[in-house]
Parts: sequence; C-alpha cells; structure tokens
Amino acid sequence: MDEQRPSHIRTAADAALLLAPVFEGAEGELIAVLHLDAEGRVLGLGRFPGEGDEAELPLRAIVAEALALGAEALVVGDNHPSGDPTPSPADYEATRALAETARRLGIRVRDHLVFAGGEMRSFRELGLI
Repeated sequence: MDEQRPSHIRTAADAALLLAPVFEGAEGELIAVLHLDAEGRVLGLGRFPGEGDEAELPLRAIVAEALALGAEALVVGDNHPSGDPTPSPADYEATRALAETARRLGIRVRDHLVFAGGEMRSFRELGLI
C-alpha cells in the first residue's frame, strides 16, 4: 500500500485513512469493517449498507466474514448522514454486542469509528471500548 494508505492499522487515524473513502458520497448510512490479522495487517474490507439513515450492525455477517478471513481483530466504521459524528446510544449498544460476540470467538473489536460532517470520532479515543 502507498504512504497514504497504511498496510498496518495501529491507530484510529490509520483506520480512518482506509475507511473514510468508503463513506464519501454515501447517501444513506453504511457500515464498513476492516478485518485485521494479529499484527494489524488488513485482510479484507466488508461493506454493509443500511436502510436510509439507519444501519444495524449485522453481527452474524461481520463475524462470518471475520472467521472466513481468519481475522483476529476488527475495526468498524459507520457514517451518520445527520452530519453529527457523536456516537449514538444505538452505536454503543451494537458495538458492545459485536465486541462480546467476537470476543467469544477469539476476535477483538479494536475500534469503532463514526464519520460525519468531515469529522471522525473513535470509540477507543472516547473511552467507549
């Protein structure tokens, strides 16, 4: 990968460089998942469209994709068409459920990034994970 797109995800900023372009021009809410190996190398990128301004984390699909790729960690990203990047209570609850489900299978949710209005918020940096 080039200098603009890291080959290893170590920080929220690294993940944002890969995830932000996924949300550019998105009209509704979208969820994207970076699947990582133990060293933080990207194994794959999953995309899950929402319906209108809402998207639920598709736990089963995310975990199935992670298992198929042999991922040991995940970084979730979603956009808020409202323009406010503040994580919602629904974001927090869904992330908590995903983290618990994934943990039982030996997969760690490293972060959840919310993109909106040209800004990004990291659950990890906010102390929510």
